[in-house]
Amino acid sequence: MANTTYSEFKEKLTNVFTLCGIDVPTDEKINKLYELSELLTDYGKNVNLTAITDTDGIILKHFADCAVLCDAVPEGARVIDVGAGGGFPSLPLAILRDDVRVISLDSTAKKLSFIDLAAQRLSLANISTMHARAEEAANGVLRGTLDFVCARAVAALPVLSELCLPFVKKGGVFCAMKADSAQELEACKNTFAKLGGELEGVREINLTDGGETLHRTLITVRKTGATPKQYPRKYSNIKAKPLI
Repeated sequence: MANTTYSEFKEKLTNVFTLCGIDVPTDEKINKLYELSELLTDYGKNVNLTAITDTDGIILKHFADCAVLCDAVPEGARVIDVGAGGGFPSLPLAILRDDVRVISLDSTAKKLSFIDLAAQRLSLANISTMHARAEEAANGVLRGTLDFVCARAVAALPVLSELCLPFVKKGGVFCAMKADSAQELEACKNTFAKLGGELEGVREINLTDGGETLHRTLITVRKTGATPKQYPRKYSNIKAKPLI
């Protein structure tokens, strides 16, 4: 990243977003993504945030991969990113959609420290962090209050659904960002209904930089009713016996 100028970064990002059918951000937002990419690389020298540290990889596998979520998020939504890790999709979403308010939830404090630092450096007033396990936080004050809940490659879909759907308010949406989802969806036929949700859509996406192509799937579940009080269970129970 140290050898990538802003103009080179802008050209690469514009090319990738165009190839992927993603709206190219304003110069102000591209500049924030550039600053984030530099910060990610520098911070990652001391803390393991991501294995992806080259400019091309960050643009395609982090920024474009997260940007596809933007169209699915309602205007002015309250969002929680469950298992936010190093801030994906939280940080790109907060940059690209400054109308939404984002909570980055993770159980690893070091990764949340990076998100806090990035938010401060990039002057992102619409993102905050929460240090907790998802199954514990879902039984707290945020239960049933969020417009949009997302998770990116955190766990298998039946496990993820039990962790995420309790956060969603009635009428809101849970969106799982997955690579390959056919088998997981088959296993979730009854899961969504048990948690007060209903499968709304499955969007297949191909991301490319003109060379490498990545297949992604956005699974959206609409919250149609309250999640029964017994969910989510303890994580050990969720993992040992997924709700299917």
